[in-house]
Amino acid sequence: MSTTNPRVEKSKPAIAVYGASGHTGRFVVNELAARGFVPIAVARDETKLAAGGALAEGTVKRVASIEDQASLGHALAGAAAVINCAGPFLDTADAVITAALRAKIHYLDVTAEQESARRTYEKFAVPAREAGVVVLPGMGFYGGLGDLLATAAMGDWTRADAIDLAIALDSWSPTLGTRVTGRRNTFRRVIVSGGALEPLPDPAPTRSWSFAAPFGVQEMVALPFAEVILIARHLRASDIRNYLNTSSLRGLRDPATPPPVAADASGRSAQIFRMEATVRRDGRVRRAAVSGSDIYACSAPLVVEAAERVLGDGAARRGVFAPGELFDPRDFLRALGAELDAGEPIGAGEGG
Repeated sequence: MSTTNPRVEKSKPAIAVYGASGHTGRFVVNELAARGFVPIAVARDETKLAAGGALAEGTVKRVASIEDQASLGHALAGAAAVINCAGPFLDTADAVITAALRAKIHYLDVTAEQESARRTYEKFAVPAREAGVVVLPGMGFYGGLGDLLATAAMGDWTRADAIDLAIALDSWSPTLGTRVTGRRNTFRRVIVSGGALEPLPDPAPTRSWSFAAPFGVQEMVALPFAEVILIARHLRASDIRNYLNTSSLRGLRDPATPPPVAADASGRSAQIFRMEATVRRDGRVRRAAVSGSDIYACSAPLVVEAAERVLGDGAARRGVFAPGELFDPRDFLRALGAELDAGEPIGAGEGG
């Protein structure tokens, strides 16, 4: 998946990025600038924001705190939408969404936290409709990408027996934000079993998965993120599960693993990934998959593409949505340069 969409137009509106001084936030600010938007970089720490030399030229910088709605209101002034990149989202989402609704602007975030996404759907569906805006949680690597893949694989099926997502990373060097969120997010993870959200079994199920090159056969463990909540919102399936290769978890769980290291001028790391979705119904299987590099960097084109589409569609529905409800998944991913492997039904047992 490409970092920057080549479509650049002038006179695009301003979009605020809350958490702009963080690792993912900087990628989002620069993605906005590359597409011709005016980024408004918003952060809680004035010192970190002032030192943000990696932010694109022309970026407006503002300071705001989730504890102060007045400061948030000032920070969002003049923006057409806000993208929240400041985790843990269990702590930030409610405040930033509330400020967005007061300003009557669209809200997007990149949460991987299941509980944060679930709360957003439950709490803000009616207020978002009344404000006439779109609220789109989980529009990042863990969340939106998996939902788009599952929706692409589902195609014209109206129900499925099972939806499985499998993610292979060659390594995982977590950011400080990832580590802080891991400590904060103590909620029991959930899957869909028998058509309903149920707690992830303990111990978590394991399996093997045969990926395309260069990963090959990987040992996997069930580790659901926000995509389970997003997919369950709009796709009918008896079972929805998400798996991550166990080798990538070693770096995540090792406190000595350093944060990501930039491998190019954009700050993107050399990490590579493969995400595959299989949808099964009545003995048939459909599959969709994408590959790319740097799970943090790739959240930027995902969430900015979503913001651009929401802003460009005056007839869009208003409320809280999952990506697969609002967008054509194949068109969305191909617009980012994703080499989407999305096939027609294939024989039983030919999936992952």
